Amino acid sequence: MKKVLLVVVALMLTIGLAACGSKNESSNNGGTSNTGNAGTGNANTGGAALSGSLLAAGSTALQPLVEQVSKKFMDDAKYSGITVQVQGGGSGTGLTQVSAGQADLGNSDIFAEEKFVDADADKAKELVDHQVAVVAMATVVNKEISVDNLTKQQLVDIFTGKVTNWKDLGGKDQKITIVNRPSSSGTRKTFEKYALGTKSEDIQGSIQEDSSGTVKKLVAETPGAIGYLALSYLDDTVKTVKYEGVEPKEENIVSGNYPVWAYEHVYTKGEPNEVAKAFIDYLMSDEIQNADVVELGYIPVGKMQVKRDAAGNITK
Repeated sequence: MKKVLLVVVALMLTIGLAACGSKNESSNNGGTSNTGNAGTGNANTGGAALSGSLLAAGSTALQPLVEQVSKKFMDDAKYSGITVQVQGGGSGTGLTQVSAGQADLGNSDIFAEEKFVDADADKAKELVDHQVAVVAMATVVNKEISVDNLTKQQLVDIFTGKVTNWKDLGGKDQKITIVNRPSSSGTRKTFEKYALGTKSEDIQGSIQEDSSGTVKKLVAETPGAIGYLALSYLDDTVKTVKYEGVEPKEENIVSGNYPVWAYEHVYTKGEPNEVAKAFIDYLMSDEIQNADVVELGYIPVGKMQVKRDAAGNITK
């Protein structure tokens, strides 16, 4: 009996050890390991779905597009493990935050070289530019204003405080109220560079707002108001004014006849990690470029017949 019991115990131990070994081998070979960080999360490798989080901050001119696309991106089963948070604050804020590692994507209406100059020039070299669309800026006024065309000089006179009444521009006797963007705004820099050719003044009595949406609301509600907006913000609550007799329409923009436009940039600090790259690639896909970009009033980069560099030079 003792011999029989010993044999039975030995067999049970052998079977138990074999089962444990098989379980360990299965765990080692079949498990998934996470490598690399993406935003504040992890990006899975080995063919598994990507996961992580991204913070996109900056340009309010680009914000409507990034917000709409990010929702589609997160609803896509392929990217359901990724969370994208979108914030405004202006191009300067976006560039500063992505440079400092506080944001994964820095949205901007201006080249990084225009923000980081002199002692900060090296910061621009650390950033990688992804041009995702073209945006034009239009001068907008309250709908009750009869003026429908302004020259470059007239705009300069308005935004530097030399002209303060619409009657001096062919309109009725009414005070001009400027609704401006802060100095950190890429929309303001684009308007100053390509519409005015000079910096505007924060003159007494003018209104300054961080958000393009708020600018539109104030221009719509304030008698005598004038401001400027990306075409993606235009609707029937405000009146669009021609620039030197040229309307801010796509055919005039792509040909270079309407000069007040800029690239919409998404900057990353260095080459994007795989989660950021997945979002940028999605944003640049034909589906998004030919649908969402156009629907929201932007122009696909590939449609442009002219190119512009950081210095503002235009080439065919």
